[in-house]
Amino acid sequence: MPIFDFTCEACGCSKELLRKISDPILMECPECKKETFKKQVSAPSFQLTGSGWYVTDFKNKTKESSAKADTKTEIKKDATVSST
Repeated sequence: MPIFDFTCEACGCSKELLRKISDPILMECPECKKETFKKQVSAPSFQLTGSGWYVTDFKNKTKESSAKADTKTEIKKDATVSST
């Protein structure tokens, strides 16, 4: 269930509440009991656990290995040409 931030426009009370998305909209402030409790826009929390990931983790490794193999082949050809 997501955590939502709420603020009362009348008394300034601010709360973080764990609510289902399907729950009815909460309008009444728990402090002053007025119908001025509004949901705030806030950034979602995001947490990586463990070693995490990086953008290069999803790249196609076959392209990199074939490029390295081509470079090694060119170096060997240059070495044989210069030695003769």
